[in-house]
Amino acid sequence: MRPDPRRADQRRGGWPEIVRHRMDFANWLPRSVAAHREWTGRWPDFAAHPACAVDEERLGDAFAELAGRLRDTYPFFHPRYVGQMLKPPHPVAALGYLTAMLANPNNHALDGGPATAALEREVIEQLAAMFGLPIPFGHLTSSGTLGNLQALYVARESHPSAGVAFSADAHYTHARMCHVLNIPAYPVAVDERGRLDLAALEQTLRTGRVGTVVVTVGTTALGAVDPVHEILPLARRHGVRVHVDAAYGGFHKTIAESDASILDPAPWRAIGDCDSVVVDPHKHGLQPYGCGAVLYRDAEVGRFFLHDSPYTYFTSGELHPGELSLECSRSGAAAAALWLTLRVFPLTPDGLGAVLTPGRQAALRWAAELRHDPVLRLYQEPDLDIVTYYPAQPRTLTALDAASAALMTAGMTDTDPVYVALLRVRANDFALRDTGVTPDRPDARILRSVLMKPESLSATPELLFRLRELARKYSSGPDSRIGSVKAPRR
Repeated sequence: MRPDPRRADQRRGGWPEIVRHRMDFANWLPRSVAAHREWTGRWPDFAAHPACAVDEERLGDAFAELAGRLRDTYPFFHPRYVGQMLKPPHPVAALGYLTAMLANPNNHALDGGPATAALEREVIEQLAAMFGLPIPFGHLTSSGTLGNLQALYVARESHPSAGVAFSADAHYTHARMCHVLNIPAYPVAVDERGRLDLAALEQTLRTGRVGTVVVTVGTTALGAVDPVHEILPLARRHGVRVHVDAAYGGFHKTIAESDASILDPAPWRAIGDCDSVVVDPHKHGLQPYGCGAVLYRDAEVGRFFLHDSPYTYFTSGELHPGELSLECSRSGAAAAALWLTLRVFPLTPDGLGAVLTPGRQAALRWAAELRHDPVLRLYQEPDLDIVTYYPAQPRTLTALDAASAALMTAGMTDTDPVYVALLRVRANDFALRDTGVTPDRPDARILRSVLMKPESLSATPELLFRLRELARKYSSGPDSRIGSVKAPRR
């Protein structure tokens, strides 16, 4: 059973008051249903098949069971949750998704969703403009993984005999997709900030075996941002394409030019000159899961996807989305949700950027607090809104690993819970950061917090207070619960 967070110790002042979204979602839901009914009412009535009839009592019982089972979900919406990169979609996105989902359009072809295909084209234009790409060519995907697969497919077709290079800290998608596509993969060492090492990359490029370099703008482990502006000219000198995996950090382009004191704009400025880019609206774009995007600088890469179908592509002479994608069926509702969201939160510093800025400020505040903290130690300076740290007292990787795992478990199960995550790091990465921890094992787990909700900023003092309490308790010597914590499956 989940702990009851209402039993928090009030002597500390408790957590900051949570102000719910001012948008009254319950008020908008009937409007969504009414809009759908108005649309369906344009056609003659027909008799529904009795096989689809619903027994209200049976549905009520099943729904009650579902609602009960869904209670066993971590509070992703709450600032107490700073574990994985998870948060609910904004109610505006949920409203747009529901309104279109009731019709269930399929954006594979204009036959399946003419309205939502048009909405998709418009959001692709906005995403391309945000990155400075000269041609709005691309489409939404069901995930960043599928976006990266398509970008690496283009890499293979563009340079059939060449491989793909990416940092050792890049998402495992790239190694996996290289295997799927049967092309060589070349992991490249990272520097002391978790960024792709330029010297190591140049050495790899000199082999002449690489056709595409993947540059990561926001690694999912550390939030590290590879120096796109330095990698791009290096790759061009070797005749190599550049793909940007900005699935996590791409939307920070909305604030990269507004305040250089919180974010270096140089990597984001170079994205528009790269060959392709992937970004995930279901991360910082406020969308529900099932919404990624892949964009290309050159529309000519569309020739690699062209195909025909004997039963689609008949309602229009235009190219259908599915003719330019490896994916077939795709949710038109995802396009509607993103379109509505960008009408309310445009891709500007005072639009979506205002939602991202507090998370970045929270990460900077955490870093400042932990830089010289006696209880928790900063692992590295954050590039985005992901902070990594570990209990300061343990002096071996074995003890540090146990203390980190015990702290995470205790935080999740406490009557005043706080939710953080673990990150497994290599012993040599500890050495690069000059931590002074004895490397008595190949790796260890440290703590990782994703501050992607804007409410994380106001919750920072209480979050750090609770984490310090837990660190003191679980780093001060033998504890039976430390020994009982099992390592997560890898």
